[in-house]
Order: sequence, then C-alpha cells, then structure tokens
Amino acid sequence: MKPDPKHRNLFNGDGNFIFQDNFFPPNVPETPNPAMLMHNYVDRLADNGIDTFIICVGGQMPCYPTKLKIGAPEYKRGDREFFRGYFPPTNDTDFPPEKLEKRMDDLARVMDRCVDLADAGFNGVVEMIKGCRNRGISPWASLRMNDGHGANNWDHCGFMNCPVQANPKFRLSGKRINPKDGSEYGWQLCNYEHREVRDYYFSLIKEVIEDLGVDALEIDWWRAPFCCETPASQKTTDMITNWHAEIREVARAHAKKTGKPFYLGIRAPARFGFLKSIGLDIKEMARRDLIDFFSTGNFCQANWEIPYDTLRAELGENVAIYGCIDASPNWLNVGPNESIASHRNMSFSAPLVRGNAASHLALGVDGIEQFNFFAAGNDPENEVKYYKVLQGLADLENLRGQPKQYALSTTYGWYMFPVFEYGEQIPAILEPEWRKAFRLSMCAEPTDKNLKLTIQVIVEKKGKLPELGVSFNGSWPNFEATATTELLFPTKHYSLVPSGHIALNYTCDVNLIKEGWNEIILYNENHNRATPEQRAANSVYVASIELSVA
Repeated sequence: MKPDPKHRNLFNGDGNFIFQDNFFPPNVPETPNPAMLMHNYVDRLADNGIDTFIICVGGQMPCYPTKLKIGAPEYKRGDREFFRGYFPPTNDTDFPPEKLEKRMDDLARVMDRCVDLADAGFNGVVEMIKGCRNRGISPWASLRMNDGHGANNWDHCGFMNCPVQANPKFRLSGKRINPKDGSEYGWQLCNYEHREVRDYYFSLIKEVIEDLGVDALEIDWWRAPFCCETPASQKTTDMITNWHAEIREVARAHAKKTGKPFYLGIRAPARFGFLKSIGLDIKEMARRDLIDFFSTGNFCQANWEIPYDTLRAELGENVAIYGCIDASPNWLNVGPNESIASHRNMSFSAPLVRGNAASHLALGVDGIEQFNFFAAGNDPENEVKYYKVLQGLADLENLRGQPKQYALSTTYGWYMFPVFEYGEQIPAILEPEWRKAFRLSMCAEPTDKNLKLTIQVIVEKKGKLPELGVSFNGSWPNFEATATTELLFPTKHYSLVPSGHIALNYTCDVNLIKEGWNEIILYNENHNRATPEQRAANSVYVASIELSVA
C-alpha cells in the first residue's frame, strides 16, 4: 500500500546523534527531564514542517534498550578500553596516539550518558516516538542492514558491531570492483547468504515492527550497499527476495492486529542492476508488492542526476518514491585556505537544500527525505535558523521563486561507493575544439520575480585559459564570463572556490529553465591541437558546474 500522500516532508534522524554533546548538556545525569530534550527536538522538526520523522533505531546493533538476547559484550561505565577496537592502529601522521585517546574519552562520555539514562529506565527512541505523537508527526523507523562503522579492526570488533560480524565465517570477502585489486577491508560486512545473518537481522526487524510503536519501517540498504557475494546467482537473489517477503508477512500481521496500515520500504541506491548483483532485486520486490516506498540518493553527497522519472516506470504506481537530500552538494574541496579546506555541508545552505529538493520534485517524486541534516548541530549558536529551510521543502510551488543553488555530483570523493552512485559528469576535461553536454534536473521559475540564472564553471587555473562558451537548453553559446574566486552562495564559512581554481560566471535567461531535465553544453574554442603538447596546454579541467537562481 503506497503511503498516504501526507508523508511528504521526511526527516531521517540518522543514528544516535541526539545523545552527543551538541544536543545534551554536559550534566545529563543530573538533568531533571532528559525526555524533554527529545521532545524539544521533535518540536523543532514539527515547527519547521516535518510530517514524518524516520528514527534510526540501529545499525548492526540496536540503539535502544532491546529485549533480544544478542550476546554482545556489555559496556561498563567508564571502560575506555571497550572502544579501542573501534579505531585503526595509531601512527605518527594522521592518527597519533593522543588523537586516539581523545576519541576514546569522547565515546566513553557519550556511552556513560546512555548507560545512566538506560539505568534510569529512559528509552530515547520511545521518547522521540512520544514526541511525534504529541505533535502529530508520523514516527517511522529506519534500520541499517550493513552498517560499516567499526570496520577498522575486525580482529577486535568495535562496540557497534554485532556478533555475526565478529565471526569471519559470516563476512563478505570484500572483493573490489576489479578482482585484481584484492579486497577492501571496510567492505567485509555481513554476508546475507548465511541463515545466521538473516536470522539475526530478522529478529531486530520483527522487534521494531511489533514492539516500538512506529508506523513504518525503512530497511536501509544504503548504509552500506552490501548483501551477498557478487555476482549473486538467481538462486541467491530469489532467497533474499523471499526473505523480504517474510518481513512483509510480519508487517501485514502487525497491521491486521493494530487495525492500522504499516508501511514497509527500502532505502537503497537507484542503480537496480548493480543492486541485483549483490542479491537485491528491487523491481521484483515492487512487482510482488513487498514494499510500499523506495527512498534513494547517493551515499553521502547529494544527487542531482538520478532519473526519478524512469524509476517510476520501473517500480510502478503503487510504490512511493522519495528523493533523499544528503550531507554535501558534491566533493568539491572548498575553503578559505588549504589548511581548513573541506567539503560543504548542505544543512548550512538554504539555497542548496532548496535546489536539491526542487531537482527531485521536478521529476515527480512523492516526497523528500532529509538525511544527515543534523550536522547543523555542529553550529549550536545558529542551528535553529538552519532548520527553517525545512518549511515547505516538499512543496514545489513553495520553492519556485526562492533563491536556489544547483550543482553536479562528483565521481570521486570522501565517503562514497562509486559503483552505486550517480556522479559521472564531473570532473571533466575539455581538449581544444571539444564540447561536452551535462544534464541535471531543475524546476521552472515564475516570470514575474526578476530572477537571474547564473551558471558557474569552476576550472583549474592555468597560465592562459582557453575561451570557454556555455549553452543552456539550446541557447546560442555565451563566451562572456566574469571570473571570480567566490562561490555562488556561501556555505557557513566556506565561500571561496578551491585553491588553484577560478570560477567563470555566465548569466543566462531564467526563462530557459525547463521543468525537469536541463542541458548545459561547454565549448572549448581553442583550436591549437595539432600536437599532444598543444592539446595538453590548451585543455581545461572542469572541477564543478553549479547554478544559482536568485
């Protein structure tokens, strides 16, 4: 059953972030009413238009007091050594011993807090659900099916790893895309071909559906996208599909018992072919009515290129499709100087959040799922204002006419699984006399708002840049660019293009924007390409293409 259309503006809580120092005061054991902190956070979401709070209830381990006998080592208050296996060995460069000691102190402080609260009978997930009921928000749950946290040391599995992960017998080989490259340590996660793995996660899922009091469960296969050894056989894929059918029966029985719908969905990459290669046949699950919704995006960078319009045809009209907004617009390494250069955080930029939401909605998604937005908590003085962008975020008509920024996803970066992501267009190289087309989804804008469309092409500096032209949706190429070192909009304190780069801004007619797919063509009109040396000297490295409407 497709979720009620009222589920449009979804917020994924993403784990135990709310127990960290940014949200809890240091004296939590003496806090008179810690539940109020949970309720206050839900209030913030409700006040800013969120209608569905997707509460992450666990990765490999549940992050609530479970009734299950899992058999994992128990943490004792103050035991810093409990966390050592979670981290890689120290070294003299990027991870010195003093850094490890601080990390262990930080984790012990957070875990002590959780133990104190649990001993007092406090259940943070239950309190968030209560807060949702008080404010008319629908509480959903999300469970990560192969969370890779703790992948630093499988010989001494970290506190976030379940018992089946600790047993080498039940792990994937972690082989890389090219088998000649060997194995990737962090990909050696649970192998669902083993009944023991499926039984463990099934017990978690059953408890979440039957006992927590949520309205839906999102089965999260994006954190991380591994299930079975590749390439999975049809027999293996059928087994995994049938396992999801067993989950569906639990959900149906629960709905019958309560007399209320219980929605079941999957969060996963949108590349269905690659998913089937690891045993996940999303199209078959939709055909067999095993899922009610499908949420998708990239792993940690935002997506601007997923063909939601064709996903609709593949999944059918009975499955809701939610477009995810994630942490960063792309992996462009920006910053005022190289010592603190980093990627941008979407939650610190209202134009980026609006642009990404509009790009999904213009292709007909049923709603927006916000992921990793809580990072705004890293700026306690200003975080309340950042949440205001969530108001009306899933309403395309509300977004029209507001300042927006669009970008293209990058093909490599910090946290990603490239085979599953959409991000093949940037970076790009244009040799002399070459042209290259790029496409992304945008929403059409009103004609009476005096808006301006700016296309920013960020390139590596060189002695003399070739003449670059830009065509937007068939317009005659424009070679009149304004050079700048500033990004289109600042993102917190990040306002400059990367060191060693320059931005070329082109002004275009905002009325050329189409609802849905739009095309940008870049032209390198240098003609000196007779020799390899000339081609190299007159080529352009395009690091990013970004657009603003304001």
